[in-house]
Amino acid sequence: MGLLSEGSPLSWEETKALAEHVRQHGIEQFINLYSKLRERTGDVLKWGDEVEYIIVKFDDENKRATVSLRADELLPKLQEKELADPQNVKSLWRPEYGAYMVEGTPGKPYGGLLAHFNIVEANMQYRRAEASTLLKDGEVIMSITNFPRLGCPNFTSPPYPSTPNDGVTKSLYFPDEGIFPGHPRFKTLSANIRNRRGEKVAINLPIYRDVNTKIPVDDSHKLEPNAAKPDCVYMDAMGFGMGCCCLQLTFQACCIDEARTLYDQLATLCPIMLALSAASPVYRGFLTDVDCRWNVISASVDCRTPEERGLEPLQNNKFRIHKSRYDSIDSYLSPEHEKYNDIQIVHDPEIYRRLREGGIDHPLAMHVAHLFIRDTVSLFSEKVHQDDKNDTDHFENIQSTNWQTMRFKPPPPNSPIGWRVEFRPCEAQLTDFENAAYVCFVVLLTRVILSYHLNFVMPISKVDENMQRAQRRDACLTQKFWWRRDVRAANLAAHADQYAEMTIHEIVNGKDGIFPGLVPLIESYLSGMDVDADTHCSIQQYLKLIQRRASGEISTMATWMRQFITSHPEYNKDSVVTEKINYDLLKTAYGIQTGTIPAPTLLGSSNISKTNEDIPKAFSKMMSKDCP
Repeated sequence: MGLLSEGSPLSWEETKALAEHVRQHGIEQFINLYSKLRERTGDVLKWGDEVEYIIVKFDDENKRATVSLRADELLPKLQEKELADPQNVKSLWRPEYGAYMVEGTPGKPYGGLLAHFNIVEANMQYRRAEASTLLKDGEVIMSITNFPRLGCPNFTSPPYPSTPNDGVTKSLYFPDEGIFPGHPRFKTLSANIRNRRGEKVAINLPIYRDVNTKIPVDDSHKLEPNAAKPDCVYMDAMGFGMGCCCLQLTFQACCIDEARTLYDQLATLCPIMLALSAASPVYRGFLTDVDCRWNVISASVDCRTPEERGLEPLQNNKFRIHKSRYDSIDSYLSPEHEKYNDIQIVHDPEIYRRLREGGIDHPLAMHVAHLFIRDTVSLFSEKVHQDDKNDTDHFENIQSTNWQTMRFKPPPPNSPIGWRVEFRPCEAQLTDFENAAYVCFVVLLTRVILSYHLNFVMPISKVDENMQRAQRRDACLTQKFWWRRDVRAANLAAHADQYAEMTIHEIVNGKDGIFPGLVPLIESYLSGMDVDADTHCSIQQYLKLIQRRASGEISTMATWMRQFITSHPEYNKDSVVTEKINYDLLKTAYGIQTGTIPAPTLLGSSNISKTNEDIPKAFSKMMSKDCP
């Protein structure tokens, strides 16, 4: 969720009055930070993952599954080890938007050793086991992207009604009690996004049309005719998006230039990984015609006014803004990639001018001036007045509420942490084996990109096009994506014939005479490295999973869920996911997660993952001098 400052939240009117103050001081803070740290070099490769989890409660007697609103009870206990010994803790835990969600990360970042790929999965297992010890009877921790019946009647435990005419969200479906109560940021964001927009958020997902699917889908279009579409699943609260889970990665680069390179190169990979990790086809108890969460979250935090959305002429607002503050990036950061920035970069010209005066180069100044067209939507009274030479909270206030596919992260002030980039598109996977596979795959690609000086960059309009294709039903198998043919040529001009439409299979596994494939490039890189047998075995299993998903030999989680639902004996071919179907779906998924139910169509029949017995051995390695 980004910056979690503590303090007393200001009202929307107070926040709105201070928006320009935050912007101006945020820019000064960035300029001061940049001038101090632009020449910083020599930081070593570090990286880490973030996995978000949902607490699910099973009622076996009544065959129901709900989300358990106990995150605020679990988190203080999960954080006890960190508070007692922050340097040697094996896991870190943070709150997330949902009162039923927690976020876990490794206790310390991984480094440049290939052996670290062999402990990622064990760390994920440790986190899941650690959280599981705090659960009550019937509760389980699941790394599912979306709870399928989120927003249905009594979907929480304990149950709470929605309050359409009162409270923070004013939702028809999502009660305020579903928002994490332990930090004021979450409810403040919910209220301020709605207030700034001038109305509730509106999320409309096309329904999956089966033979008995009803159109209109339900009565939403009657209750809110100006927002809900009759042939769509309608949702009206931030919780429907920010209540989803994801899998994220953060990389520390050796210097700012390397961070900018990684930002640009990984941006083109975001749609590919979104399609490969697709895991959320069900929303508010309906099977939809999309496989991913991305546009749901984008709409759930879309604070643009009607003027900014182009629905009314600009009078009270400064800019026509083409995207939500949660969306794909609009520009590359490296000067050599400027020519690929072929879409309009809406930016504040006054802020751009000040950044240039402060010594910021053109592409980075455009990037920051683009982020700062947004208002702050969460401000605490204790953070209004800051020392711009030593603080960065105003900069991070706006930076951290631009939730894009990639995030460029300057070093914190007076910190050993370096320039970083965050990779944000992936959906959470069901098992630790899958999550580890996706993490290691992306990290290995960063090593290949930097070692071989590869160039995946293409016109950013094509990346945007790919992002929309990636979310379509069965995109991993049925869609084609723009991709660069010759990734070895670093500085070719942006000619149309350099790019071809390829399937995920062709991008990952290769296409003769067109593109060698991401996995073959990784294997070529590894062939020149000294890799111990155990690590090599783990990496090969991870790459095999990615290859088989890409080829269609095994399914994405989204496809597996569709097949389970549509073949369930209680499914009436009407796109409705009933209480019983939802219960059976999640019970089966939990069995797969724990290894008690085989899932050859999802995982294959020969995957080898770390067992619980491997965890102590793996962690003794991780905490040793050889594996910092």
